[in-house]
Amino acid sequence: MYKPHVTVACMVQAEGELLVVEETINGKATWNQPAGHLEAEESLLQAASRELNEETGIQAEMEHFLGVQQWTAPDNTPFIRFLFAVDLPSRQATEPQDSDIDRCWWLPPQQILVAENLRSPLVAESVHIWQSGTRYPLSLLRFYR
Repeated sequence: MYKPHVTVACMVQAEGELLVVEETINGKATWNQPAGHLEAEESLLQAASRELNEETGIQAEMEHFLGVQQWTAPDNTPFIRFLFAVDLPSRQATEPQDSDIDRCWWLPPQQILVAENLRSPLVAESVHIWQSGTRYPLSLLRFYR
């Protein structure tokens, strides 16, 4: 039976820069958007805000829905990723609560796009989606218990 991992990711922008988190995967520092798995009894929006706070220390509500991404990792793990966006008025200090996050960086989009240490191709694709200006209302998503 096909059971993809359901994840959320946050494009966080302030002063023209995007927030990325750095984590060590297989001994290599990699960059990703603040992201993580959907937990039981949690809406996608709640998951995105929780992951943003856990990985960066920033508390913010999602403002826009950017789309859904489907990817199969090199180890054949399938992912369905829900991508959100937040625009902050200024860059905020970060303080990761998640021990898997080494540090956070505010970077120009182009620096992310040319980086060779992206966690997955979804990282660059998410920057492209954000740059395109595509924004969908959060009302597209419904949570039922």
